[in-house]
Amino acid sequence: MASNSNVVFGDEESQLSGGTNRVQPCSSTPRNRNTIDDDGKKQNFLSLSQRLGIQDFFCLDVWRASMGELLGSAVLVFMLDTIVISTFESDTKMPNLIMSILIAVVITILLLAVVPVSGGHINPVISFSAALVGIISMSRAIIYIVAQCLGAVLGALALRAVVSSSIEDTFSLGGCTVTIIAPGPNGPVTVGLETAQALWLEIFCTFVFLFASIWMAYDHRQAKALGHVTVLSIVGLVLGLLVFISTTVTAKKGYAGAGINPARCLGPALIRGGHLWDGHWIFWVGPTIGCVAFYVYTKIIPPKHFLAEYGFKHDFVGVVKALSNV
Repeated sequence: MASNSNVVFGDEESQLSGGTNRVQPCSSTPRNRNTIDDDGKKQNFLSLSQRLGIQDFFCLDVWRASMGELLGSAVLVFMLDTIVISTFESDTKMPNLIMSILIAVVITILLLAVVPVSGGHINPVISFSAALVGIISMSRAIIYIVAQCLGAVLGALALRAVVSSSIEDTFSLGGCTVTIIAPGPNGPVTVGLETAQALWLEIFCTFVFLFASIWMAYDHRQAKALGHVTVLSIVGLVLGLLVFISTTVTAKKGYAGAGINPARCLGPALIRGGHLWDGHWIFWVGPTIGCVAFYVYTKIIPPKHFLAEYGFKHDFVGVVKALSNV
């Protein structure tokens, strides 16, 4: 059976194959996830709680690892929103391009910093899709997503503390917007992107993000062949490209581009409020649909092209089967 030890965006136990800084498993579940009988057939003895990883809620090491997600998300929000504000405040002729390049660099650096601690998600999209595929448990994904959202709030608070009130008002703390209220010839008018367009763009960008970059991180063969640095650099590059595309193709004033990270959108919305809540649901629903679509894709292709021979322990289909047997 192929090993998943080289999966990049797994939990912290799968990182640093040399053995340093590895958090030991808290569960008594054997590391060999499947038992094979004498006829060579897989026998599944995992209970629903094991499939869901309920033990992760009571594991101190998981909560300690989530601190990497919290701090990583805080720095991510502070840095990305600062980049958004500074590039559009500058006199450059192509702020979208400069912004995208800087975002790619920052994301790559942060992923390299957080991967050894928690697996390097710092994005609910990665945590949720990893849970669907089964690389991490749904329980661990919930812990990580909560940590990411709290970190995003801290990052937005830090940004609010260092920018002037005029910058905060003009750029809405660099938050995710679908529409804004702008002055018009006959009074204030709403400008931005249509709801359906923004939703579809969020779905497409999330799926492309998972397909074109996270795919390499989930596939143990790709991760092993390319190495963590290369894989994480590709993740940052793809995100930068998607930001550039979503902000350039639409060319709509008031639309901040695809979020592809619900936590990053939530932080400024909670701190700044106001119009940042208009259409905020798009930045959650869109990525969720994109994650589900990507999971369906991984189930359609031949298993040997993606998963280990018998799949992952926490795979969503396995969870549903275990639930049906309760």
